[in-house]
Parts: sequence; C-alpha cells; structure tokens
Amino acid sequence: MPIENSLSDPFNQPGLDLTDSELRETAYEIFVGACRSSGGGRPLTYVSQSSGRSSDKTSALPSLQRSLTLTTASKVKKALGMKVKKKKEKESNGPELNGPATVGELMRVQMRIPEFVDSRVRRALLRIAAAQVLGRRIESVVLPVEFLQQLKSSDFQTQREYEIWQKRNLKVLEAGLLLHPKLPLDRKDPAAQQLRQFIRGAREKPIETGRHSEAVQTLRKVTMQLACRSVDDYAPDTCHWADGTPLNLRLYQVLLEALFDVEEPTSMIEEVDEVLELIKKTWGILGIDQRFHNLCFSWVLFNHYVSTGQVENDFLFAADNLLLEVKKDAKSTLDSGYSKVLCLTMNSMLEWAERGLLAYHESFYRGNIDLMQSILSLGLTAAVILAEENPHENGRRKIDDVANTNVDIYIRSSMRKAFSQESEKVRINRKSAKSQLNHLPALCMLAQDVTDLAFTEKEIYSPILQKWHPLAVGVAVATLHSCFGQEVQKFVSGIKELTPDVIQVLIAADKLEKDLVQMAVEDSVNSDDGGKSIIQEMTPYEAEAVIVDLVKSWIKIRVGRLEEWVDRNLQQEVWNPKANRERFAPSAVEVLRTIDETMEAFFLLPIPMHPDLLPELMSSLDTCLRDYILKAKAGCGSRSSFLPILPPLTRCKGGSKLNGVFKKRDRSQMLQRRKSQLNTIDDNDPYDIPQLCVRANTFHHIRKDLEQLEKRTVAHLKSIGIRDGIINSSRKNFELSLASCVEAIQQVCEAAAYKIIFEELKHVFWDNLYVGDTSSSRIEPFLQELEQNLEVVAVTVQDNTVRTRLITNIMRASFEGFSLVLLAGGPSRNFTLEDSSIIQEDFRFLMDLFWSNGDGLPRELIEKHSVTVKGVLPLFSIDTCSLIEQFKSIMLTDGHGSSTKSRLPLPSTPDQWGPNEPNTILRVLCHRNDKAATTFLKKNYNLPKKL
Repeated sequence: MPIENSLSDPFNQPGLDLTDSELRETAYEIFVGACRSSGGGRPLTYVSQSSGRSSDKTSALPSLQRSLTLTTASKVKKALGMKVKKKKEKESNGPELNGPATVGELMRVQMRIPEFVDSRVRRALLRIAAAQVLGRRIESVVLPVEFLQQLKSSDFQTQREYEIWQKRNLKVLEAGLLLHPKLPLDRKDPAAQQLRQFIRGAREKPIETGRHSEAVQTLRKVTMQLACRSVDDYAPDTCHWADGTPLNLRLYQVLLEALFDVEEPTSMIEEVDEVLELIKKTWGILGIDQRFHNLCFSWVLFNHYVSTGQVENDFLFAADNLLLEVKKDAKSTLDSGYSKVLCLTMNSMLEWAERGLLAYHESFYRGNIDLMQSILSLGLTAAVILAEENPHENGRRKIDDVANTNVDIYIRSSMRKAFSQESEKVRINRKSAKSQLNHLPALCMLAQDVTDLAFTEKEIYSPILQKWHPLAVGVAVATLHSCFGQEVQKFVSGIKELTPDVIQVLIAADKLEKDLVQMAVEDSVNSDDGGKSIIQEMTPYEAEAVIVDLVKSWIKIRVGRLEEWVDRNLQQEVWNPKANRERFAPSAVEVLRTIDETMEAFFLLPIPMHPDLLPELMSSLDTCLRDYILKAKAGCGSRSSFLPILPPLTRCKGGSKLNGVFKKRDRSQMLQRRKSQLNTIDDNDPYDIPQLCVRANTFHHIRKDLEQLEKRTVAHLKSIGIRDGIINSSRKNFELSLASCVEAIQQVCEAAAYKIIFEELKHVFWDNLYVGDTSSSRIEPFLQELEQNLEVVAVTVQDNTVRTRLITNIMRASFEGFSLVLLAGGPSRNFTLEDSSIIQEDFRFLMDLFWSNGDGLPRELIEKHSVTVKGVLPLFSIDTCSLIEQFKSIMLTDGHGSSTKSRLPLPSTPDQWGPNEPNTILRVLCHRNDKAATTFLKKNYNLPKKL
C-alpha cells in the first residue's frame, strides 16, 4: 500500500500568491533571459517552430538553439544512481514533424509555455538587449520592469490577457522585493511604501506600459532602489529581485520540474544533462549556488516521486543519493537562511518517510523491500541532518545515535500496528462461519500468527533495518513479546477455572515466548552486552508457572471435593456385607473411582509437565485416601481394648460338685439364649464381626486397586513419552495409603479376633470355661460358637490371605484367652492334678478346630502360636510341692528373694507366660485346689480367696 501522498511544501510559504502557471511563465522568462545573457553579447534572434510560421526572423539564440541529438548516457542520471531507460517510440507512420528539435524548444514544451508566449518573451528580450548600453548582464536587470517597459497591450491577443500579464509581473515584484526580499526590509522604507502604493493602484486600474510610460519609469526608479540594496556581498551590477527565499527556490523548483517528461511524468527526459546545464545559468538571477541546487533538486526528485503516485522508484533513489551531498553541504555552512529552508525540507521528507516507516509492514513486502531501504535511508539522512542542525534539541543523545534511535522507534511502532492488525484479523475470523470448524482458542491462533510475523520480520525486514540497528530482530521480537504479553495478562486475570482451552492458550504463549527469546538471543550474540538489555526487556509470561498454579489449584479443588465426599459418605456407610457381592464398602468403590477419574482427567490435561505435577497430585490423593482408611478403621478397637484386665492374684475358692452341677444348668440356659442372639445379628452395627470383616475386605480391595492404579499411571506416563527413570520414581506413589491399608487390615483382623474371643464369646469362654468344676465346664460350648464365628468369617472375607490373617488372629486370641483362663481366671477357677489331662485335651480340641483336618490353618502356623500355651500346660500336671520348690528356686536364682527371709516377694507380671517364669508358676499355684498350695500362698502372700 503506497504511503499517503500529502506533503508539506517547504518552498511554498504564506504570502507567495503566485499560481503554478504564473510561476512557470516567470521561471521561463528568467530561463530564457539567463541563456541569452550567456551568449557573450552576440545578437539574440528567434525562430518559431510552429508549422513553418515565423516572426521576427533572425539568427537563433546559440545556447537554446542547439540541435537535440542522442548522445552518450546521461552523467547526471549516473551520478544520481538512476537507470537509463529507452524512450518509448510513439506509434506513427513517419518521422515526428512537430516535436522539439532544439533544447530551447524542448524546454518550452516541458514547461508548457505556448508558442505565442514564447514568441512574446523572446521579442521583449530582443528589445531589452537593443536598449541596453554596453551589453549589461542580465543579473543587473529587473526583468518584470523591463518587460513592462518593452511590451504594451498591442503585443497581446486580448486586453484581458494583457491585464493578467501585467498583474503577474507586479505580483512577482511584490513577492521578490516586498514579501521575500534578499535582504531584510524595513517596512517604513520610503521606496517600499511607494512600491506598495503603486501595486495597490495597479490592482484597481491597470497602468499604461510601454517604452515611454511614465508609470513604468516611476516603477523602475522605485524597484531599482529596492533591488540594488546590498550589504557584505556588494555588487553594483546585481539586482536582488528574484533571489529571496523562498521565491527563488519555488522558481528554481519549477525549472527543475521541467526535467521530467511532460508526456510521461514517471520518466526523466534524455537530454537532462543539457537542460540542467542551461537551468544552472539562472543561478545568478535566482541567487542559487551548489548547496541550494542540491537541496532543491533532492526535494524536486522526492516530490515528483510522491506526486506521481510513487511509481518510479528511481526518483526516490536519486533523491536519497543526492541527500548525501546535502548532508555534506549542511556541515560546511552556517547560513541561517539555508539552515531554515534545509530544516523545512528535511522535516517534510522525514514526515512523509515516517508515515511508511512507522507502519512499514503495511507499505513494504518481499517484492518492494529495496524501496523500503531507500525510504529508510532517506528518512534517516533527513533525521540526522535535522539533529545536526538543531543539536540543542537532542539533549544528551548523541547525533550518532539518531539513526539507531529512529529505527528502534520504527520497529516498535510497526510491530505494534502489525500485531494489532493480526489481532483484529483473528477476531474477525473467529466470527466468520468458516472458522466455526476451527476450535482453537483465539489467543492460540494469534500466537501462531505472531510467530509467523516474527519469522517474516527476521527474514524480510530485519536485514534492511540491521544496517542502522544491530539489534533489529531483538527489538522486533521484544515488541511482539510485550504486545502478546499484555493479551496474556488480560487472559490470565480472567481465568476462573482450569479448562483445556486455558491450557492450550498458556502452552501456546509459552512456546511463542521461547521462540521469540531464542530469536533475540541469536540476534544479539555479537552485540556489546550480549543482548542482555533486550532479554531484560522481555518480562517473562511465566506461562508454565501459571499452568502449574492452575493445575495445583485444580488438584486442590478436586481433592477438597473428595475429602468432603469421604467425610459425608463415611458417616452414612453401614459396612453391610450384603451391600455388594464382593462384600466391601460401596464408599470405598466410589472413593477409588473418583481417584481414578481424577487421575484420568489429570493426564487428559494438555500440559507438558505431567511428571512434575504428578507427585503433588498423588500425594494429595494419597493423603485423602489414607484419611479414608484411618477414619474407616477408627472405632474398630484393638487387642488391648478387648482383653480383660488381669484380676489381682487370689487363692482358688474351691467348690462342691453340686455347685458345679447347678452352674452347668445355668450355663446351658445361657448358651441357648446366646444361640438365639446369633441368629438375629444386627446388620446395622458398624462394629459387629461381619462389618469388621467388610472393613478388612475394603482395605484389601483398596490395596489391590492401588496396584492397578499404579500400572495405569505408568501406562499414562509411557503414552506421553516419559522416560523409564521418571516412571520408576512414580512407583513410590500412595505409600501412605498402602502402608495404612496393611496396618488397617492387621488392626481390624486383630480387633475382630479379640472381639470374637473376649466379647462375642465371653459368655462361653471367659465367663464359663473351667468355672467351678473343670470337668463340667469344658471347652465344647466355646468351640461350637467359635466354629460358627469362623464360618461367618469364611463366608464374609473374600480374599484367602486376609481370611487366613483374620483366622490366625482369632486363633492367637483364643490361645491367649485360654492361657488367661488358666492363669488369670480368678478365684472361681481351680484345678487339681487330675484336671491337667482335661485341660490338655481341651487345648488339643481348640487346635484341631483351627486345623480342621487340614482344611484350616497350616499345622506349622498353629504350632507356632501354641508354643506359649504348650509351655504352660505341663505345670498343671506337676504336684504342688514340686511346683513350690521350683518357684522358690527360680525366685532365689533370679535374686527375687533370700533363703533367710520368711516370705518371698511377689514377682511382677511378665510380658509372656512361661514354664520357668515365676509369676506363671505362682498363678498355677493360685489356681491349685489343694491345702499345700493354700498354705504356701497364705504364708508368703496372704492372698484372699475372693476378689
């Protein structure tokens, strides 16, 4: 897209009230007069070129009448860097008859001067020359006055034409002597006041011109007084009537514009060298020198390029090349008048150039990038010239930095506008029907467009810009980074929850940022600071950190919901074995399902940092699941909560056989009631044996499901290309939950076992076994009910391992209970030597129940847990005196007593019963129903017979 054509003309200041045609006629008169003056005083004649007609047939003007011939390539064009083009031949059947044949005729055609006007000008110049004495130079003549004197109304076709011509000459005099004089003019100058009055009167009523006109003579006198003023450059034969700025520059501009083909405005005439040589002859009249010529010519070339639609780039290249000469001229002169015009011209050029450079993406592309280089060169040269002309306005900024600073501004401005256009394009595309198929978020599309823009910048524009700015790529990508960063900030501030679109945008932003930073680093590797300043300018998006924070928030929300769900559903859980076929808690199924869904959703998040965030997710889920397990096992009890408190040591109470019979009847009735209770188990008791079994099943199910979850997690990690090393580290997940499961299974199994033995079967075990008469209160009832409980366990606990563990705990609890009955059963339990065989037989029955003819627990496991009981049982078959001696020996050997003392100390309760443990032997004696035992206990410990 071409740059806007409007230009501020530095030579067209207010008050210069001359039309283009008036300026052309005036400039043409000066041109012809200057060329006449260069003829060395030889006669000036004119030959008309109009269809064989002629007037004032005399010899031709030598400098203007040279024949036009095709010569060698133009030196002017070559110096300006312009291409030499062949002129297009016009379609015709024969040679051109009416085309210009001389330089003078070419100039007339180029300046669009009619032949009758040209004829009148030459006729007037001949008369002027004839009237001059000693051939005065043209610079000493005020041409408008001379024309007014030599021509009268009869020389014009109409009176109106004459009046227009007269007014033009007077306007030229006003412009050159009053409005824009060469030397400053005092408004009270009498000659100036007189001239103003004369011109004012002539506007109201035309003056009579001609050789004998008094008005013209008066005008001559006044104008000569004003035109011949001089200060330092005193030259008595020079009149300053057309050499004041900007009149002289406007007239000179008109002459230079004649170098462009009037028929083909985008071409320069082939005879540019010859014509320009003649134009330079006007320098004396117009007060032009080489520096003004360079300045004016560069402006004319530039202005013509712009005004003809920016088609012929050669004119721009030429203007740019000529500006280098202008720059040299500016450094070598202190002329304030020149400096003023220079600044106006450079400002106009710079303003136009910056219209394109501040948005160079709109004006330039791969096909016209050379044009951008010329416009950039021209604009920067103009900017440097302005900076050198006004050093005080630059402050501390060095003039050498002007180009760098300006290019920096152009890059940032253009990149911002390009970004804005891409953003708007994305917005429009998103609204169109076509884009409905594209589900990418708008910022993702914009990120891709910005990436393309950055690479296009680096490939096409930066090679040009780097000639003036070494970090052109860095500045461009830093600007794009900043623009997109503002969009990212707005986007992040509006995020309410983590969604795939949000992650897509943040990942796209992160990728874009890495691409831009990489480009900046590569561009600045050879810079003085290594690109540090550019990199520091690129404030990180921290998209990854935002993603991490969002994912952490997402994890927190998901886990928080799960925690609330756990609390709510655990309160409602009834642990009913009939709840499902697998007989574990529905709440656990839901917890595990939610964890699995959370993991699945996590891996579906389109983020690149799954391995980094997975530990936090797993840890949070692990903690939540552990809390479920801890809460699920809370209240189940433990071994210690069901074990009866050991009663104080007492002597056996003894009892009659009759009493034993009565107790047997009572026990039979109690057993019948207990059986009816077993048939009506309360399924809603959360801590009943079946419910405890369900808890054990639940914890086992959680542990097994966690193993599967670990495998699924590994599969997810492999699917996204995670290395084995990272995968192996992820296998340590759910450590807390797994450990809690193992611990919970053990605790529940132990609690259930001791609950069965010491609470559920208390009536047939602790309250009944061997109470009173040993033979009439044997273990059979206990075994019957214990077997029923084992059947419940076998049916309810699904996993063999957990079932074995639970039954093993029941066995251990029953063995421990059997020991307690024998050793700490209280005064109602008393044994004789004859009872030892009954006790040993009952214990064998108990072990056989767990062995169950090989269908129960392994024999080795039973033997392992029966060691303690088997070690104690032989004590019941040893006679009392031997037991007493054994006890005393152990007490003396272990230092518990002295042979000299009458009483033995009371041994402490051991952690484990044993045949050589004094407290164990003492307890056997306490339950021994004979006089020797009673006497020993009374003498040494004074133990009571009842509690």
